[in-house]
Amino acid sequence: MNIEHQEVDSKGSFYVKVDGIKKAEMTYTWAGEDRIIIDHTEVHDNLRGQGVGFQMVEAAVGFAREKQISIVPLCPYARSVFKKHSELNDVL
Repeated sequence: MNIEHQEVDSKGSFYVKVDGIKKAEMTYTWAGEDRIIIDHTEVHDNLRGQGVGFQMVEAAVGFAREKQISIVPLCPYARSVFKKHSELNDVL
């Protein structure tokens, strides 16, 4: 699955398109210069159970590591991923 990333002003998202249509998206907002807040994750029904949500969280973690910033997972799904996968917690 190809996870794409976009950023406009203080908001951004990691998303998946299928046939040119967004079918999964995880959104975030910058909180200062060194932190993003993941506020929403949505995966279309036909992609559920394929690990797409987890891949988007992994993409956000990679982004945070590259930029040397932290993540605040307000989204319940993202928060649950961080609880289950302690290897990702270095960006919290």
